[in-house]
Order: sequence, then structure tokens, then C-alpha cells
Amino acid sequence: MTTLSSGFARARRWLREHPLAFDATLAFCTLVAMICGSFTDPGDGHGRPAFGARTPELFSVLLMTLAAAALVLRRRRPMQVLAVTAALAAVEYVLMDPPAPVVMSTVIALYTVASRTDRPTTWRVGLLTMGGLTAAAMVFGSTPWYSQENFGVFAWTGLASAAGDAVRSRRAFVDAIRERAERAERTREEEARRRVAEERLRIARDLHDVVAHHIALVNVQAGVAAHVMDKRPDQAKEALAHVRDASRSALNELRVTVGLLRQQGDPEAPTEPAPGLAVLGELVATFRNAGLPVEVACADRDRLPAAVDLAAYRVIQEALTNVRKHAGAGAQAEVSVVRVGATAEVTVLDNGRGSAGRSPGAAPGGGAGPDGGGAGDGDGPAGGGHGLVGMRERVTALGGALTAGPRYGGGFRVHAILPVEARTGEPDRPGTAGGTGLCR
Repeated sequence: MTTLSSGFARARRWLREHPLAFDATLAFCTLVAMICGSFTDPGDGHGRPAFGARTPELFSVLLMTLAAAALVLRRRRPMQVLAVTAALAAVEYVLMDPPAPVVMSTVIALYTVASRTDRPTTWRVGLLTMGGLTAAAMVFGSTPWYSQENFGVFAWTGLASAAGDAVRSRRAFVDAIRERAERAERTREEEARRRVAEERLRIARDLHDVVAHHIALVNVQAGVAAHVMDKRPDQAKEALAHVRDASRSALNELRVTVGLLRQQGDPEAPTEPAPGLAVLGELVATFRNAGLPVEVACADRDRLPAAVDLAAYRVIQEALTNVRKHAGAGAQAEVSVVRVGATAEVTVLDNGRGSAGRSPGAAPGGGAGPDGGGAGDGDGPAGGGHGLVGMRERVTALGGALTAGPRYGGGFRVHAILPVEARTGEPDRPGTAGGTGLCR
């Protein structure tokens, strides 16, 4: 049984891959059916057909052969094949009595046209074929016009039109479903690529903030150690200790950030919470140890969502890093974090007058004037880095706003407004569920 079904499946697959061979087989079977039908007398007076009661004429056999041969081209020339078979059937009805069933080929040709054209065309062609052949059978036949053979012509041609239209509609429906599924798959792939790009941008900002801050501190402390190594070795040891602490902190934060890129089965990433305002004191202490006086003012201790808390911490970290790199000697910084209605405002001020990295085009809306003063872009003296740009993107992603520019009378001001309800929709990170306090 299995062998028989597999044989049928192979034969059907082969015929589907070779449509011309399938049409030739169909034409041959139609010819056999028409010839067998031509030996049948439609009725013996009581509505019962009798097989072998008559023999088809040679002319009828010729017409049946021509009509069957035309079916071989039914896929390539459907309209032409329908016209040829309908004409041969009409000739049979006009010249022969009783007629041979040449109309069987017309039924198949009409089905092909209906399944491959639109519905209005099917209606027009179908009605024309049905009416023409039925009229020929009624007018030129020897049987009464109301005989069942005449109405059978009308019924079979109408059934062919309806079946072809139904097949065409189902094929169009299946194609539409397949096209929607393919479009949905493309949309899912595009959404996945977009999310990957956003995640890469976020990780890049985190890496920039971590590296820029800690490497700047390491650079400053290493310079101090080199300067006082010979005359004041105790101070050199203290500076090197700060270098060690800053590098260790940088490695820890890099490990947490890169841990987000691990795949399933990789060693488990650290579970320390992401930095936030809860550890603002530790961040400020690193700058104070590097020789930058920093004053911190907090209005209250409200809790912030994890994404907002991290963004506020990164803004302060980047702004203080820029102050330390560009504000010059003797600069002082002030940090304030206050809750104003449904927003949290982060402000970093300095009174520096350094000139490195102070080109007005350092970042969109964030460059200082030619006189310098305060924090410029934290990525280099040429002002071509991404410090202010990264801060602005981070704040904008949460639905907030950031302004950065020189202060009247000297110095620099970075001001970020962060909505307490973030728009990112990102879940809280491990260890930050429920947010953190505004300041500690």
C-alpha cells in the first residue's frame, strides 16, 4: 500500500514539473472519453442511454481528434483553445445528428480560461460560450429544444466556469496568505536588526562613558606619580594607588557591560548592579582624589527608574570627566540632582578656563566659546569625540533633553532633564529593581 501511494506521489510530482506532458495526457483521456460517448445513444424513449446503439461518423472522429489536440496548448493559449474547441463543437451540432460529445473539450477549455483570468472576463466568456452552444444544440438538433441533452450542455459549461473561478479565487487567497507571511517575516527580521543596532549603540555609549572616565583619571594620576616620584615618593605611592583603584573599577564596569554580549552557555556574567546615583559618592571621591574639588547638592531621596538612574549617573560621570580634562588647573565643579514634578534635573557646573577641546563644534549644542571654561567634549583636544553626543543620545532616548554650553562670566554648564517615567520600555536590570534613591 505504501509503495502504491509513493508511486502515485512521484507520478503527480513529475506531471506537475512537466505541465505539457500533463496536458497531453489530459487531451488523450478526453479523446477516449469523447469517442466512448459517441457510441452511446442519448435515450431509447424512456430516458435511458444505450451503449453501442450507434457508430460515430468519420467526420465526428476528426472533429473530436482536433478538439482533443487543441487541449495540449490550453495553458499557453487558453482563449485561442477555447475558441477552437467551441467552434468545433458548434460545427458538430450543426452538421451531425445525433452529435458526438465534442463539447467535452470545450468544457475543459472553459475551465482553464476561468481559472486563469479575472472574474469579469470569466462571466463574459462563460455566458457567451454557454449561450452559443446551447442555442446551437436547441436549434439544429433533432430532439426537442427542452430535451435534457440540450440543458446538459448549458449545465456543464456553467459548471466549468464556476469551478474555474473558484480555483482561481482559492489560488489568489493562498498567494495572499503566503505574501503576508513573507512580509511579516521580513518585518520581524527588520525589527530584530533595529533592536540589535539600538543595543549596540547603547553598549557603545556605556563603553565610552566607562573608558573615558577611568582612563582620564588614570592618566592624571599617572602624571602626578611621575612628577613627584623622585622628591615625594609617598605622594607617588598614593597616586599609584588611585591608578590601581581606577583601573580596577574600569575593568569591573567593562566586565559588566561586555557580559551583556555573552551567548547562552558562556560563563555566567557578573550580577553586580549597574552604577547609579546610589554610588555617586564613590564617583565624586575618585575625582576629588584626582585633584578636582566637587560639591554635591541633592534636594531629596526619591527613587528613580533604573534607566533614568543610570542615565543621570552617566551624565554626571561624563561631565566631570570633561571638567577634569579640559577645565584647567584650579577648576571646581558643582553637581546637583533635584526632582521637579515628573522630571529629575541633573546639573554640572564648573568655573574652569581651560582651552583644550573647546571648539564650538565639539558636539551639537554642547561646545563652548573660544574663551573656554568648563567641560568640553571628553574625547580629545580636537573636539571631535562623542562625549556630549553620547550624553545627548542617552538622555533623548529616555524622552528628556540636554543642554551644554559656556556660562556667563566663564565656566561651563551641563543640564539634563530626565522624565521619571522612561520611554524606553526596558526592564529593570538585575539589582536595580524598583529604582534607586535620588542621591546617597
